[in-house]
Amino acid sequence: MMVDWRNHIVSTSDVLRGKPRIKGTRIPVSLILGYLAAGEPIEKIMAEFTGITKEQIAACLDYARELSEYEVAV
Repeated sequence: MMVDWRNHIVSTSDVLRGKPRIKGTRIPVSLILGYLAAGEPIEKIMAEFTGITKEQIAACLDYARELSEYEVAV
């Protein structure tokens, strides 16, 4: 499922010290990515964080994908 992360991920300095989070929540993207990296199924993540959707979880992955495309200046 391809989702544009910009519709679901925000970062504001007044919440979680600017860490990227799922819009409308205090759930950091890094937390969701950690669950996915540990092999947790999407359904379990959705049960753990009431109200989170498959689209929001996919947005976390899309966000990580885009970050991985940046080149480091040497």
